[in-house]
Formats: sequence, structure tokens, C-alpha cells
Amino acid sequence: MSVVMSESNPSQSSTIKDDTRRPVVACQQLTKTFKDFWMRDQARAVDNLDLVVREREIFGLLGPNGSGKSTTIKLILGLLKPTSGRVMVFDKPTTHVATKARIGYLPEESYLYPFLNARETLDYYGKLFRLDSKTRKTRIDELLEMVGLEHAQFRPVREYSKGMQRRIGIAQALINDPDLLILDEPTTGLDPIGTKQVKDLILELGRRGKTIILSSHLLTDVEDVVDRMVILYGGKIRREGTCDALLSSKERTSIETDELDDATIAEIDEVIRRRSSGSKSILSVTSPRQKLEELFLGIVEQAQAQRTATSGVTQGGETAAFLRSENAPIAGDALIDSLLDSGPAQDATADEQSELSVESSSDQPSDESAQQDDDGVISSLMSAQESPKTPPNEQPTANPAPSQNQSDDDVDAGIIDSLLDTNDSADNETER
Repeated sequence: MSVVMSESNPSQSSTIKDDTRRPVVACQQLTKTFKDFWMRDQARAVDNLDLVVREREIFGLLGPNGSGKSTTIKLILGLLKPTSGRVMVFDKPTTHVATKARIGYLPEESYLYPFLNARETLDYYGKLFRLDSKTRKTRIDELLEMVGLEHAQFRPVREYSKGMQRRIGIAQALINDPDLLILDEPTTGLDPIGTKQVKDLILELGRRGKTIILSSHLLTDVEDVVDRMVILYGGKIRREGTCDALLSSKERTSIETDELDDATIAEIDEVIRRRSSGSKSILSVTSPRQKLEELFLGIVEQAQAQRTATSGVTQGGETAAFLRSENAPIAGDALIDSLLDSGPAQDATADEQSELSVESSSDQPSDESAQQDDDGVISSLMSAQESPKTPPNEQPTANPAPSQNQSDDDVDAGIIDSLLDTNDSADNETER
């Protein structure tokens, strides 16, 4: 049961603590003005924007349609050139090519090659990042399982629904395991299952230490995952801060208890009125209500547990292994140590190695015996070469059995001679 009370004196607003983490994206007086054919100002999409996104931060970029969210993202990616101001990504300008390999981007509309299937699409983007074939195969398998497209991985992308195309777009944005992930309206076209999965993925990547910029006009999606947000309107920042600082109401207090009877509620209300000299009271008493998302997901999970057939997208699996912190790539000395540790658990001692060397030396034949074996082999080869051949004028037997030392050339020559003799006899009979 939730009890909501009024409070006349709001507490002082909380302040955002200074963050000393290194900035990943820094925009200074960033402005973008679109012009028409005659170079006249047509629309100012971004207006003197000062913005800092720090490492290991999930940052929300909010605002209605046309507020400048997508334009800001394209300026950060270097897809658009700013009219004035500057943008730095990983302490580099947006024109720095090597920085692009550390960025994953999901555009507002997924632009995919319709004649490729899901595996070919991810393999293509993996090659763009110069991933080796083994790494590409492993990541493709994990990503397809994660987004729930294993059963449709060989279908052309043109046959995908919008939600399925969105899922493969999320997978291609993660194929390079980016340090900075930019998602522009990631839940567009997704069902509640896919929406929840994307939010869980964002939280998982945030725990791993990724920096994520999430742009959306669906406020409930952003509210559940972001650490800090800005609200844009007209290309300007109208509000900025953490979710708690921006969303906490200072005029009311909520108390949630177990179910109470009317007499207890009336007694509590009487205590509040007496303590506040009648200026405060209980405004409403309601029972907690389940969220529609929880109800929807519960019904779907129950149907999946009953193995109900469906032609749509299956529920995705766990986050891809290479995106989880416990499977982060091992580099340098740590990789060498792991390879050394994977060898035999027990090595032979020095005494055992010496005994093995003595035994192996005793098992080896002496030089004299080895020489005798070699002489025997040479003699057998020479005797095989000196074996008598079948005379050319002598008729062979019907089924000659070649001797052990007879070579293939001798057998072929005898067969050929017999055939020639047979032909000569046939010609003589014809002349007669």
C-alpha cells in the first residue's frame, strides 16, 4: 500500500558532484546551421551546445522530434561538419580515422544490404574492422543468439520485419566490441521483449565500463538505464543532471507499507495533522499496481515455457561472451602466462628426464648395426634391378605370376610383346 503525503517545505535541490573521469566526448560551442540552395540560413539544428560525456557513463540525449539529437550525433561521428565550435572524441578530432574503430553506431534507420543474410551482414562489418575469420565467426554466433535471430540467420535481410532489422542493426553496432557505443532510437520497432533486452544490454555494457550515448524520445526507456541526461529543445540544452536530481519530487513524500485497514490509516492521518498543525495530511491511499511491461513479459515467458510455436522473433539469449567483463580479451603478458599455464600440470623432474634420456639412448641402434641395415637395403635394390627380363621372342605363359623382385616395367614389356606376337599371327592368317 502506498501513502502519499503533502510537504510544504521542499528540501534543497541536490547538486551534481564534480566528476574527474576522463571525457570521451567533448562539445564546445557546437553549432550547426543548415542552409538552402542560395546559402541562406534555413534551420539551426544545434545552437552553441556545450556537452561532456565521460568514460564509463551511460548518457541520455533526450528531446522531441527536431530538437537536434540526431544532428548532434552525426557531428560527434564526423558525418556532418559543424558550422562553428568543435567536437573531440577520445581527445581526437572527428576526422581522426583510427578513432572510428573504437566506436559502434546504430543509426535511427538501419541501412542494410537487402540481398545479404544476417551472417553475411555481420561478416561484412567484421571485415571492415579487420577482424580475423575465427573472431568473426565466434562473435557472429554469439550476437545472433543474443538478438534472437539464430533461426533466421540465412534469410535475406529484405525479408526481415522492421523489428528484426533493428535487432541485426544492434548486432552490427557491437561486432567490433566498441569503447563508445552510440544508439539513436534503439528501441524503435521493437516489441516489449526486444525493448527490455536492449535495456538489459545497455546496463550490462555500462557495468563493463563502456561509454554509451543513448538518444530517444521514449522517456521510460531512457529513465531505466541512464546515469545522466540532457533535455534538448531548439538545439539548446534546457535541463541537465542525473535521474534522481531531475525526477525526484520535493513536494510530496511516499510511504509504502503492507496492507492497512481504514482505522489504521485514519489514525496515521490524525498523527500527521497533529504534528503539522493541520498543514499536512494524507492525500491519497492506493494499492501498488503491476506495470504493463511486467504483465506482458510474464505472459510471453509462460507461453515460451509451454513451447508455443511462433513465426516471430524468439527471445534472445544472454549477452555475447565477448561483451561481458569476465571474457574481456587477454593482452600481452597475461596471454603468455595463460598459455604457459595451459601446459601439462606436472613436468618431469631432472632425475626423471635423465633416466628417460638414458633409456632412449639404449633403445637406439648402434652405428654398426644401422650401417648393416643400410647395406642390406642397398643390396636388395641392386638385385631387383639385375633380375632377368623376359626375352622378347619367348612366348609368355597364359597367366604369368610376376616375381617379388620383378619391376612394373618388366611386366608391361612382356604384355606388350605378347600382344605384338598375337597381331603378327593374325596378319599371317589373313594373308593365307
